[in-house]
Amino acid sequence: MFLSLDYLLCMVPAFILMALASWYVRATYRKWSRIQASSRLTGFQAAQRLIGAAGLTGVEIKGVAGEMSDHYDPRDNTLYLSRGVSENPSVAALAVAAHELGHALQDRDGYLPLRFRSALVPMVNIGSSLGWILIVLGLFLSYAGMAFGVDIAWLGVIAFSGGAVFALATLPVELNASARARELLTNAGIIAGQQEQRGVRSVLNAAALTYVAGLVTAVLQLLYFISLVGGRRR
Repeated sequence: MFLSLDYLLCMVPAFILMALASWYVRATYRKWSRIQASSRLTGFQAAQRLIGAAGLTGVEIKGVAGEMSDHYDPRDNTLYLSRGVSENPSVAALAVAAHELGHALQDRDGYLPLRFRSALVPMVNIGSSLGWILIVLGLFLSYAGMAFGVDIAWLGVIAFSGGAVFALATLPVELNASARARELLTNAGIIAGQQEQRGVRSVLNAAALTYVAGLVTAVLQLLYFISLVGGRRR
């Protein structure tokens, strides 16, 4: 049912896009990780300077395990930097640190798309699990001859749709954080010259591509389930 030819035709292009986006962002990150910024500031040092320049108060910086695991957590007002970013004075490290501080600025300013995305988290967490259960249960009952099974499956589709809405809400949040990052780095004089500006832009654009790929995947999966359940209704 879920591994049918229709499902593969719908999802294989999305999976290929996700794989290409993941490869591209890692390749771009590694390329610019080898190019040292003229400021000689590590990601940690740049984050410290940007926090002061942006007037962010109460933001802490802590380490986090893994590669490209950097993030800002609004729950504890903390910027988490991986070792590769924190200790590296590269163009890529500066771009990543500044991008995550862009989220800190959004949090401070009450940026509406960020607040909307945060409000979606509980619904998405529940819907991503409950949606599958309802779709499978509803289709099983439908195939067993129980007409109300389709209604249960539609409830699953509605619950599952939260993931697509979340992916759509993520795009403006991430693009805005990247725009703030470029502004922060430029105003603080941490990046200089066209090469460094191009490097920062390349790293941030590559990261944005992964969110576009995630949105495409979520929408295609949702459309497949709509088609599947709609076919049972007919």
